[in-house]
Amino acid sequence: MKMGEFLSKVFRWQKGRQNTGYDKMLLGGGLWPVPFDLYLLRFLEGHEIPPHVDQVESGEHYRLNIILKSPESGGEFICREPIYESRLIKFFRSDLSEHSVNKILKGRRYVLSIGWVKKIKQKSI
Repeated sequence: MKMGEFLSKVFRWQKGRQNTGYDKMLLGGGLWPVPFDLYLLRFLEGHEIPPHVDQVESGEHYRLNIILKSPESGGEFICREPIYESRLIKFFRSDLSEHSVNKILKGRRYVLSIGWVKKIKQKSI
């Protein structure tokens, strides 16, 4: 992401990628030692994310989600093959593991989401 594009998005609510109602706020990111992004995600009543995987051009896409606030009802994160999962921490390969969030029935859900793509080293012959 170029600096101008970064500055136009940082600390501003935007619609989430899945176009299902949740919002995301870019908090930061970097290019070294590995490209990463840092988002605050906001889910209001009625918001959900259908099952999907996050496509990347190359490499392995990892995501660490830290639940800051859970809704009173609904809003559970569902991941087919998490690397690690507890009540407040969700660590998974978003390019391989189908994941979703079921509908928020009551309350709000806030998540700190850190993602990075690990380059795959080419094997030499």
